[in-house]
Amino acid sequence: MTDLVLARSLFGTTMGFHIIYASLGVGIPLMILLAELIFQKTKDPHYAIMAKRWTKAQAVLLGVAIPTGTIAGTQLALLWPGFMEVIGKVMSLPFQIEIYAFFIEALFMSIYVYAADRLSNAMRIITVIFIVIGAAASAILITNVHAFEGTPAGFQMVNGEITNIEPWKAFFNPSFAVTATHVVLSAFTTGAFVIASVAAFKMLKTRKNEKLYTFHRKALFLGLIVGGLFSFLTALNGHESAQLLYEYQPEKLAGAEGLFETQSHAPLAIGGFTDADSQEIKGAIEIPWALSFLAGNSFDTVVKGLNDFPRDEWPPLFIHTLFNGMVIIGSVLILFAVLALLYRKILKRDKFPKWLLFLYLFGGPLSLLAIEFGWIFACTGRQPWVIYRMLKTSEVVTSSGSIGTLFILFAIVYLILGIATVIVLTYYFRKHSIEEDLRLTES
Repeated sequence: MTDLVLARSLFGTTMGFHIIYASLGVGIPLMILLAELIFQKTKDPHYAIMAKRWTKAQAVLLGVAIPTGTIAGTQLALLWPGFMEVIGKVMSLPFQIEIYAFFIEALFMSIYVYAADRLSNAMRIITVIFIVIGAAASAILITNVHAFEGTPAGFQMVNGEITNIEPWKAFFNPSFAVTATHVVLSAFTTGAFVIASVAAFKMLKTRKNEKLYTFHRKALFLGLIVGGLFSFLTALNGHESAQLLYEYQPEKLAGAEGLFETQSHAPLAIGGFTDADSQEIKGAIEIPWALSFLAGNSFDTVVKGLNDFPRDEWPPLFIHTLFNGMVIIGSVLILFAVLALLYRKILKRDKFPKWLLFLYLFGGPLSLLAIEFGWIFACTGRQPWVIYRMLKTSEVVTSSGSIGTLFILFAIVYLILGIATVIVLTYYFRKHSIEEDLRLTES
């Protein structure tokens, strides 16, 4: 394989691993905050226990997110020196500000973990709010570099030289707001559904223990409602993202929908696989005119097809499958929340049926899969550009060699870290059982 393929594979693997921890690191603090708020309002000790236990999990996840994030930053410099030259001159602000965001998150996380019992109720809430702000800000700032890659602003390339640099204009590039919103909403969704999946698993195991079942039911319902709400908001934000692609990256939108010919009243293709030879989506369900409306809020909107662009600038056509995966998973997660409301609030059921709990087991993994689909879609759909229509990925890759060896070594490191995470979390929560926490609150 070429250095370009190996470098993209290595960095993609690093980000694919890191983004799991990063997303949970943003989503779980919100759940901790909500549990704290509910506890302060209702004085139900179950929610105080939830906040305490989720905090321990957050601390472990943060402990892995920090080194993997550091590895990602190092690899940017090692694998993409030409890209980092541009970033260093034009887009260094997000990296500089992110240091302070991480400092806020780490500082208040330490206070909450080690001194929560000595804080007043108001200070506990304020502390968790700062954790949420720091975590979300870190994600937004780092993701803003990706937004800049798709909608570059604040500089010009003249004969290969970087000129007319405006750092704040680059920072607030055209896709900053939509991309920042999307990354936070999807992270909140993921954190909520991962907690819901764990709660569903525990409910299946404790159906005969009323105290434990009640505790996990509260956690499940909170996770599903929060996750469902943010899934819906993510879907609305996705509509804005599609319109952004229509305006700034039309070939990416065309690739996502497998649209080859420019047309008005363009159909929206759901499912199926893109066939480049026949230039069609095979096995898809088409919704007439829907893509035009999605792109421009009008059925008359003319959507550019792939054939309007040079073949060597087409994104990989499998991004259609990734895009569909995101949409389908998001719809399923919203349905999960609706079913929870139906059984708990409308039918007044104290116990969820086993088949429904079994479905909820997949909520967390599906939300993480949607995050992975979204990340790969966003980065791969921009290819062959590292900075859209200004700098190609092939022009900035390192030529140092030995990338294949690094790929194998880092893959081993990620495997070890992943296994270690599971072992540490399992060991801690077995040693500190919920029964023990419940007994302490009753004594």
